[in-house]
Amino acid sequence: MPKTRRSLKEAHFDGLGVSPGIAIGPAHVRESGAIDVPEYPIAKRNVERERQRLKEAVARARAQIGRLAQKAKSLSGAAAEETGLLLDAYLQMLKDSRLIRGTDHRIRDQRINAEAAVQAEMSEIAQAFATLKDAYISARLEDIRGIANRLLLNLSASPVRPFSNAVKGSIAIAGQLTPADTAQIDPERIVGLAAMLGGAESHTAIMARALGLPAVLGVNSLQLGIRTGDPVIVDGTVGRVVVNPTEETLAAYERRHEEYLRETQKLARLRDLPAVTRDGIEATLQANVELPIELEMVQQVGAAGIGLLRSEFLFMNRADSPPEDEQYKALVEIIDGVNGATVTIRTLDIGGEKPAPALLGHLKEGAASALGLRGIRLSLATPELLEAQFRAILRAGAKGHVRILLPMVSTVSEVRRAREILKEAAAKLRRRRIPISDTLPPLGVMIEVPGAALAADALAQSSDFFAIGSNDLTMYTLAIDRGNEHVAHLFDPLHPAVLRLIQFSAEAALRARIPVSICGEMAGDPRYTALLMGLGFRELSMTAMSIPKVKRRIRDMNLGAADRRARLIMDQVDSGRIATLLDDFNALA
Repeated sequence: MPKTRRSLKEAHFDGLGVSPGIAIGPAHVRESGAIDVPEYPIAKRNVERERQRLKEAVARARAQIGRLAQKAKSLSGAAAEETGLLLDAYLQMLKDSRLIRGTDHRIRDQRINAEAAVQAEMSEIAQAFATLKDAYISARLEDIRGIANRLLLNLSASPVRPFSNAVKGSIAIAGQLTPADTAQIDPERIVGLAAMLGGAESHTAIMARALGLPAVLGVNSLQLGIRTGDPVIVDGTVGRVVVNPTEETLAAYERRHEEYLRETQKLARLRDLPAVTRDGIEATLQANVELPIELEMVQQVGAAGIGLLRSEFLFMNRADSPPEDEQYKALVEIIDGVNGATVTIRTLDIGGEKPAPALLGHLKEGAASALGLRGIRLSLATPELLEAQFRAILRAGAKGHVRILLPMVSTVSEVRRAREILKEAAAKLRRRRIPISDTLPPLGVMIEVPGAALAADALAQSSDFFAIGSNDLTMYTLAIDRGNEHVAHLFDPLHPAVLRLIQFSAEAALRARIPVSICGEMAGDPRYTALLMGLGFRELSMTAMSIPKVKRRIRDMNLGAADRRARLIMDQVDSGRIATLLDDFNALA
């Protein structure tokens, strides 16, 4: 770890530890809203070629906006008119604007690459706008910034990767890290994360855990006390960031890091052992997967399959929708990576804090909010996209065992309509003589809104399996934004209302004789394992790194005792009393 700036005083910043472990390295501070792009000089002979790259990126952006404009015509009333006017303005900006002219001049005069020229021109425009205290002007700046970002994506041969300019072994420091940012981080370059915003159950936190990166979110004033290059320690277990540590502090954390590694090695020995309680009841432990790069960890921990494959990685950080063949190839790679185990593929769950410009760019702001057009609602509103995803899954299903999971379901009609589209997709593939399985994959429902939990008996009659998403179910039941650091501490999966909805859903599945699993963060926390097993769950899906600890808890547990404690807990009306009963039971293990 670099010892630069050692004369500065050691500073501690506390936040929410959202991904365990300790990371030590130099800080790489990312300014809010910035996008990392490559910057390099170009030879005089290559200037015209670079200007042509810009022209081609502009042309692609215009074509993309044009497609969005066509889609906008399907909107009703004022929404179509308003969106159309906005997209027309975008097209005009791409035809003749200061951003385009200035970028071209920078390439020609300064001889820098197109990406760097776009970024520099955007920065200069932003500085000029900053002197104008006008809300309308500020909104126009965001429009221009959106065009600049679209150009950067089109100029890149691959999606722009956050922190791509950071030195290897860096700690990423930011005001806010979006799930898209985290999904694109290279773990070979970034070894830990810290941000001012975010909660323990946010999707960004889930991504950090999935990547095995120690992370602390919700750290107030973090960026005010740190600069790029400062030595930093991130303790994701207790939620602390240490800047400019003394030699004594550094030595103490290095010892703790070694202890953490030894514990990890002990857990690794459980890889090939079954998850069986002391009284002989076996559980199936599967992995949640956000990105294909997690497959190595899935294999390392001996997961019994993938209980939740989030398909959003195919759609994010790009300016168009992935074609069917691209989706198929990505899914086959994952299916091949689990050596015959079942892969449960969740259909697109874009919306909320997971934006996808290619799908949402034609919608008004807020349309895909947490309570808006997201999950199965968005898929059914764009059936051509859902059918393409179904076709890719059906084709991939010929290579291994797959199940299909529908997110954010609230009504039986949504399941029925999705099943109709699935059958139509299968019929089209069979007419084209494309190989698929003789039987359609099981079609399941994700129980993550209270309405679905309360209608679980009806949904069970139309579904082949249930997967309970405890994160969103808790959020919607308690009306708490899990990504908001101001209320994140109120997020409580042991709230009696949440537990009753989980119990009701599980019992409905058992009565209908369909499989039921739980795939939220509760599944990956050994604190809750005995309660979940006592409530009847035998399938748990979690981030791969959580499987060894949960397996150890199951192997130390007597299920009969867990059943009795679960019944006692479900009779309680106070979450504090519930927590005490659960923690006392765990302490006896």
